[in-house]
Amino acid sequence: MTAADFRRIALSLDGVEEVAHADLPAFRVGGARFASLASQSAGYGNLTLEPEQQAAFVEEAPEIFLPIPGGFGRMGHTHIRLAAASEEVLTGALRTAWKLRIEKNAKKTREEASCGSASGEQVDDLTDIVLISSSGREGESVTISALSHNLEVTNQGGTHPIQ
Repeated sequence: MTAADFRRIALSLDGVEEVAHADLPAFRVGGARFASLASQSAGYGNLTLEPEQQAAFVEEAPEIFLPIPGGFGRMGHTHIRLAAASEEVLTGALRTAWKLRIEKNAKKTREEASCGSASGEQVDDLTDIVLISSSGREGESVTISALSHNLEVTNQGGTHPIQ
């Protein structure tokens, strides 16, 4: 496979757009990157995977997949050797990274929708942030003290620290 194949397959996935990241081609879905051709000059495409997915790919096909060196590799960023990959393998790998990004985007959207200050006011000071609990029980909230990192649940029974 080639960088052109990587681009063609990535762009065939639903909702994908190509953007420049550090003047190199990257592919996003829902505004977040899941793959790039930042290492195409070395013969690689790059995928954003979970570390467990990366480990499985590397174990199954070490001649095709390898972690990107350093901290990004430890976070799941993975090289795919384009010349060694078949179209089926490249498509499957890109689809895996794409699907993971869609799932993370959906999770982030759900979390953002469930968070907000209890009073609905703009939070200017990060000392205390109040979040409405996901349980929706009246009078219950979670207070996060950013300075002391204390978590408390406040409800009709009083305030209780979370360990």
